[in-house]
Amino acid sequence: MARAVNTSRKSLNTAIAATLGLIMFFPVLWILILSFKSEIDAVRSPWQVLTAGWTMESYGAVQERSDYFKHFMNSVTISLGSTFLGLLIAIPAAWAMAFVPAKRTKDVLMWMLSTKMLPPVGVLVPIYLIFRNLGILDTRSGLVIVLMLMNLPIIIWMLYTYFREIPGEILEAARMDGASLREEVLYVLTPMAIPGMASTVLLNIILSWNEAFWTLNLTAAQAAPLTAFIASYSSPEGLFYAKLSAASIMAIAPILIMGWFSQKQLVRGLTFGAVK
Repeated sequence: MARAVNTSRKSLNTAIAATLGLIMFFPVLWILILSFKSEIDAVRSPWQVLTAGWTMESYGAVQERSDYFKHFMNSVTISLGSTFLGLLIAIPAAWAMAFVPAKRTKDVLMWMLSTKMLPPVGVLVPIYLIFRNLGILDTRSGLVIVLMLMNLPIIIWMLYTYFREIPGEILEAARMDGASLREEVLYVLTPMAIPGMASTVLLNIILSWNEAFWTLNLTAAQAAPLTAFIASYSSPEGLFYAKLSAASIMAIAPILIMGWFSQKQLVRGLTFGAVK
């Protein structure tokens, strides 16, 4: 009897989870459907949209109007560059906070995290002026820097959490064997934190890829990523729903595919140290 109740509860939980998953995924599914419709059909009622004919003309129009590959490469460069630069800074910082005793480590971590609570628009004007004066406005390097700074608190927090799970005795043994600080970080600490570092990299690539505020305000044409590519289909003449949907699918498809194939690694890294 207990087993039957347990099975029923599992079935109910599965049904609830599937329903919530469908609700969360439905906007993406509807955008996918609209991308295969004509502009006339895309503004009709939902039933008329579903029964209308399917066409690839929106994808063809998007490809003719915009240089998708250029925007795609900008997104790849900015996402990977900001994540890699963030790791170079975050690994030593997280190591120092995790293994060098300090009274105010948690206060520093909370201060860093509090910077994420500041509305980006509050610092837009000074950052815009700094970038203009330095000549890095509308450049990939400029976006790499600003996205790295934006995600750096998250990178340090995640790495700090993973590093704290590594026994300090292992590092002490490496020091006794004559390992230098550089060798300790590169050959002892980093390999042991690979699952956590992998999830950190994946999460920050996703955050950088989806960032819209800074990419729309600090770029014009040369360094515009896929977020700007999508925004270009909102014009004073109105919204072209079918073309906007096609552009959105082309922009989110790479990151969705990457997230799908790396979901196990992402979940494993995010739950690292949660169960002892």
